[in-house]
Amino acid sequence: MRPATPADAAVVVRLMCTAIGDIAHTLSGTRDKAETLRVLEAFFTQRGNRVSHEHVSVLEEDGRVVGFLSAYHGADIPRLDQPFIDRLLARGQDPSGVVPEARADEYYLDSLAVDARYQGRGLGSFLLDAFERKARALGHPKLLLLVDQENTKARRLYERRDYRADGALVLGGHVFDRMVKDGLGA
Repeated sequence: MRPATPADAAVVVRLMCTAIGDIAHTLSGTRDKAETLRVLEAFFTQRGNRVSHEHVSVLEEDGRVVGFLSAYHGADIPRLDQPFIDRLLARGQDPSGVVPEARADEYYLDSLAVDARYQGRGLGSFLLDAFERKARALGHPKLLLLVDQENTKARRLYERRDYRADGALVLGGHVFDRMVKDGLGA
């Protein structure tokens, strides 16, 4: 694992889009896949927004990025979402789809993905472990991740790891369950 750099934009943003689905279009303000990738790659290279490289850790194998995780604290969400809101408003678009996904007391796993060619080898669990270790090291005792209600396999994994349902959220036209884990301690 290593911190992401702006040079990782193309590969990480493509993986990120597999993890966040239609939310990518909400953030970019376009339904065009190529334009969505271009917009999110530009944001990835910058600081101070939710898809910035500064929140991302990448997993490499054979000299290539094969997975990533993106995490930040819920208290930072208004600041991290503002660049997307500003972009949408400047384009005359409604920014109401950009909603806070975590509460101010939660350390949020925004997204995690493993390249399809490397799945089934425990790398997703490795990345989830890394997220929890980072939260513990930073002193964040309450974790949050979202899982699409249709993704029962992922939900079972999170439940086995002591995440519990804590409400639901509609994002990009999909219903996600909020899954929280308490008591990590510092």
